[in-house]
Amino acid sequence: MLQELTIKNFAIISSLHLGFTDGMTALTGETGAGKSIIIDAVSLLAGARSSIEYIRQGSEKCLVEGLFDLPTQKEFQVLMEELGIEVDEAGLIVQRDLNVSGKSVSRVNGRIVTLANLRRIGQFLVDIQGQNDHQELMHPDSHLRLLDGFGDAAFQKTKMAYQVAYQNYTTLANQIKKFKRNEQSFVQRIDMLTFQQEEIGNAELSLGEEERLLEERGKLMNYQKIVDSLSYSYQAMASEETSSLDMIGSASQELQTIASLDKDYENISDNVHSAYYLLQDAVSEIGRQLDLLELDEERLDLVNERLELIHQLKRKYGDSIEIILSYYDQISQELLTSDFSGDKLEKLEKELIDRERKLQGLAEKLQLARKKMAQKLETAIQHELKDLYMENARFEVKFDEDNFTSEGIDEVEFYITTNPGEPLKPLVKVASGGEISRVMLALKTIFSKTQGLTSIVFDEVDTGVSGRVAQAIADKIFQIGQNSQALCITHLPQVAAKADQQLFISKEVIDGRTLTRVEELSETERIEEIARMLAGTEITDLTVKHARELLQLAKK
Repeated sequence: MLQELTIKNFAIISSLHLGFTDGMTALTGETGAGKSIIIDAVSLLAGARSSIEYIRQGSEKCLVEGLFDLPTQKEFQVLMEELGIEVDEAGLIVQRDLNVSGKSVSRVNGRIVTLANLRRIGQFLVDIQGQNDHQELMHPDSHLRLLDGFGDAAFQKTKMAYQVAYQNYTTLANQIKKFKRNEQSFVQRIDMLTFQQEEIGNAELSLGEEERLLEERGKLMNYQKIVDSLSYSYQAMASEETSSLDMIGSASQELQTIASLDKDYENISDNVHSAYYLLQDAVSEIGRQLDLLELDEERLDLVNERLELIHQLKRKYGDSIEIILSYYDQISQELLTSDFSGDKLEKLEKELIDRERKLQGLAEKLQLARKKMAQKLETAIQHELKDLYMENARFEVKFDEDNFTSEGIDEVEFYITTNPGEPLKPLVKVASGGEISRVMLALKTIFSKTQGLTSIVFDEVDTGVSGRVAQAIADKIFQIGQNSQALCITHLPQVAAKADQQLFISKEVIDGRTLTRVEELSETERIEEIARMLAGTEITDLTVKHARELLQLAKK
C-alpha cells in the first residue's frame, strides 16, 4: 500500500505530506480544490509521463515522493534483482523530480531508473482507475487482456510457454521470407565471390613480389646501358693495353720503397695499397656480372605481363598485394561459412512445419485454460453484478479463433444481457454508461483478490449514480480495500461514509497565490463534511443527523 506521499511545487500544491492507512481512503472536497492533482502526482510514481505544466508557477522544479509497502510477488523480486535495486522490509521509496527544462529524473530506493523501468515497477504498486478508464470495456480488443488478468501463476506459465514458441516460430518464418526474397541476390553474390576467389587464387601472389618484379624489369629494360657501363669500366681498369689497375699496382710498389722514410709516406702507401686490392675485387665482380648478363626479351615480356596482372588486381581489390591477399582470406571465409545450399530452404520449411505443429498444440492448451478461466470469471462477475443491483444480468465470455498472434489463437469478447428474456449481445453495444462502470468495478473487485496490487485508485468512478447503486458502489470499493488499499476521489456521501479514512482537500488564496490544503478529518469533522456533501451550501440539523446515520451504518 501507499504509506506516505510528499508533494512539492506541483500545480497548485506548494508543499504537502500525506499519510495513508490500510483499507479505504476517501478524498473529498469542492470541485477544483486539487483532488485529481493528488492522483496525478501518484500516477507519476507509477510511471506516467511528466509535463513542465505540473511545475508550480515561479518554481524551478517539482518533486513527488511516495513510500510503498514492499510488494510480495515473486515477479517483483526478480525485477528488483534485474534492475540492481536493493530492497528491505522498510518499503520502497519512489521519487520523481521534474525541472523547468523538461528533464525528469526517476529514482527507486535512491537508484536512478528509466521511465520504462519505472512503469514496470509501478504495475506492482498502483492501479489508477479514472472516470473514463471503463472505456477500455468498450473496446473488444482489450477483453482478452482483461480475461488474462484473471489468470493465476499456472496460467501465466502456460501463456509464457506459448509466447516463447510463437517468437521462435515467427523468427523462423521471417527468416524463410527473407531467404526467399534474397535468394537470387544471394546466389549472385556467391557467384561473384567464387569468381573473385578463383581470380586472386590463380594469380598466386606473394608479398614483396611487385617490388622484386619492378627491380627486375628495370634491369631488363636497361640491359644495354648496364653492359656498356660494366664493359667500359672493366676495360678502363683491366685492359692489357691501358690497364689502370696495373698502373695503380706499380704506383703501390713504388710508394712502398719510401714508406719507411716518413709517417706520411707510409699512410699514402697504405691507402694506395688498400685501394689497389679493393679495385682488384671490383674488377673481378664486374667481370662476373658481365659473364652473367644475358638479354632475355621473353623474360621482360613475362615480367611486364605479371606486373600488368598485379595492376589489374590492385584496381579491383586493393592498393597493394597485402590488401588483396587480406580480401582473399575474407571472401574465402565468407564462402566457407555460407549456409546457402540447394536444400537449405527445404530444411528451413520442414523445421517451420515442426514449429507450427508445436505452436498449435500450445495454442490449444492456452485456449483450454482460458475457457476454464472464463467460466470462473463469468460466475464471479455475475455474483458481483448482483451486489451492484444488476441481479438480472447475465455475463458471458465469447470465443472465436483467429490466426496465430503473440496472444494465441483466441478472439475474446464480453457479452451481456441486463433484462430477463433478452438474448446476450456484445457488451459494447447494449450496456449503458452506468452499467459499464459497474461491470468494470466488478472486475476490479475480482482482480483485487488475485493480482496482489498494493493500491487501487478510483478517480470519481461513481459519477452519475445515486441511491442504492451509489451505496452498492461504496460497498464494493470498501470490499476492494480489504484486499488492496483503495484510494477514492468521490462526491458521493455514501462512498465517503464507507471509508476507513477521509481526507478533505480545500484551497485558499494567500498573498495572491492559490494553495491546496489537505487534512485528515476527525469523526466530528467527517459528519460535517458528509452533511455538506448531502445538502450542498445549506446544512440543517436534519442533514447532520443523516450524515451521522450514514457513518453509523457504514461502521455496522
